Formats: sequence, structure tokens, C-alpha cells
Amino acid sequence: MPWWRRKLPEAASSRVSKTKSPFSETVRVKPDKTGVVTDGVKHSMNPFCEIAVEEAVRLKEKKLVSEVIAVSCGPQQCQETIRTALAMGADRGLHVEVPAKEYESLSPFQVSKILAALAKKEGVNLLLLGKQAIDDDCNQTGQMTAAFLDWPQGTFASQVTLDGDWLKVEREVDGGLETVRLKLPAVVTADLRLNEPRYATLPNIMLCLELLLLLLLLLKLNSGVQLITCVLENPKSVFRVKPDCRNLFSSVHFVLFHMV
Repeated sequence: MPWWRRKLPEAASSRVSKTKSPFSETVRVKPDKTGVVTDGVKHSMNPFCEIAVEEAVRLKEKKLVSEVIAVSCGPQQCQETIRTALAMGADRGLHVEVPAKEYESLSPFQVSKILAALAKKEGVNLLLLGKQAIDDDCNQTGQMTAAFLDWPQGTFASQVTLDGDWLKVEREVDGGLETVRLKLPAVVTADLRLNEPRYATLPNIMLCLELLLLLLLLLKLNSGVQLITCVLENPKSVFRVKPDCRNLFSSVHFVLFHMV
């Protein structure tokens, strides 16, 4: 997720990113059904968080933002995600280290408290996050972070325009598009159509390998939420093989008849 800090007459943007398994990876549930298997699985940045990073970098390129800070909470693998954000154009990286065992049960409530505390510590005036992760689809972190900070929020953003101390956000809603005007500081969650992220080239990633990341220790936060079981259900096929065309046409006729 990204965020920015206001430094008159400029701003600093900070974005928060989540590390997850790529959508192309096959998901496997642990035998005890307490979560998914992550050993040996390649991780990458959550696509919506990648869009948030791109938007923060674009604001900096337009001279509307003075600094972009990349933040990620999790085990050591999260540093790869932060380095990708640095290769895209972020200025600094903050890694809130969470042991792998605790990371599996890390809830949006806990992440929101961490981000709110970091936003206050860094003195930023804008948080840019992906609207949701594509693994758990919670869509909660941005909203709860705004609540903890008591900041206005613009969720599902498809367009962001910064004008002085005001932010105009075009939101994608069920009925179409909605435009809201927010007074900074504010929280914005990125939707799919906000932008198309640039490709983080290998040379840029290699240049970021030696950059120092600020390592922060996770505070013990109790969310009161515990994962009981995790089940992966294979979708049942609704298709059946018919022996000949006559049986096929009779089935189609039966379906059409009942639809009418």
C-alpha cells in the first residue's frame, strides 16, 4: 500500500502492498485445514496494491508528491515485494516483520492498526492501498485504517486527481460511477481501472537489492478473530455427455420449455 506525506508545498505518498501467491499458482489446503500451503510457492505483489504503487509513483512524477514510501507486513518474503515497489519508483521501503506462523493469522484489523500507527509516525497525509487482496478478498483494510485515523476515504478509485489540499476520487459503484471530494489527509483504495502498472525491469530490481529497508517489529495486536478451518472445494461440472444428437436436442428443448 502506498502513502504520502505533505511537505508544503509538496506531498509525500505512501503505498501499502500485500505479498500473495500469483493467481496462476495452484492452491493447496493443509491436511489439518488450518490454511493453505505456502512452502515452495512463489509470491508476488497483490495486483490491486501494484496499481496503488503505480498511482503513487505517477503523482510523484507530476511533482504533486515529494516522496513515495512502500510498506508491507509479513515475513522475509515481503522484502521482495517492497523491492519491486522500489524498482517501480518508490523512494523508501518499510518492512513490518511478522513471523511466518503469525502471518497466516494476520487479520485486516491488525494490519489496519499497524498502518494507522505508521501513518502517524511518518506524518503522511495520504494512504494508497489496493481495494482488496485476491486471495482472501476481504476488502476491509483501507476502510478500517481510515476509521482508526479518523480520515476521509475514497474506496474503489478508478481516477484520482490531487488539487492542493483536496483530492477528487472517481469511484466505481454498482450503479455506475460516483465522484467524491476528500480533504487531505485521506485514505484511497485502488480499483482495477485506475491505471496500468509499469513493468519492474530486472535491472531496476537488481539495483534495489542493496537498498536498506527499515525493519520494524510487529506489535502484539489481538484482533479477536481466529481461522477455524480452510476448505478448498472443486466446482462440480454441470455438463453431461449425450449419446447422440437426438438426445441432445431433446435436452435443449426441455430446458427452453422450462425457461419459458
